[in-house]
Amino acid sequence: MPRPEKVEKVKELAARFRSASGVVLTEFRGLTVKDATELRRTLREAGASLEVVKNTLARLAVGKAGVDGLARFLEGPTALAFLEGDPVAGAKTLLEATRRFPAVTVKGAVIEGTVLDGEGARALATLDPKEVSLARVAGALQAPVSRLAFLLRAPLQRLAYALAERGRQAA
Repeated sequence: MPRPEKVEKVKELAARFRSASGVVLTEFRGLTVKDATELRRTLREAGASLEVVKNTLARLAVGKAGVDGLARFLEGPTALAFLEGDPVAGAKTLLEATRRFPAVTVKGAVIEGTVLDGEGARALATLDPKEVSLARVAGALQAPVSRLAFLLRAPLQRLAYALAERGRQAA
């Protein structure tokens, strides 16, 4: 029979899986306490949190949260990085931290419901933040409209200049 603390922990983890915009699973063998503290501080600044959880509890929480395919990454020592807000920014911060702390390796991730393996999770570091991507799309959509407005305005300006010059010559 499961203990009440563990049942409560599974409920809490399942809720965090559902509410987080992304979760990155990492292995942290060989990470010193000092490095772990610095890693947690770095992630907190990016709107993410790192939590070490027993794999059995994490598997139960993954099942309750309905995140299929994530349980296969729950082998060996696992830390879960819960990403809030923009998942790409949080994932980039974590992946940059793996360069500083080689003991941390990325096993996999779930970003907005999509399960990624280790390579897919590392590919997040190459993506632009959401705001930058939206700005690029807006710019691409705005460019043809601006060009059309310029082209339509040009003949009218030439006609106005010609009429103004004609008026000066007549006077």
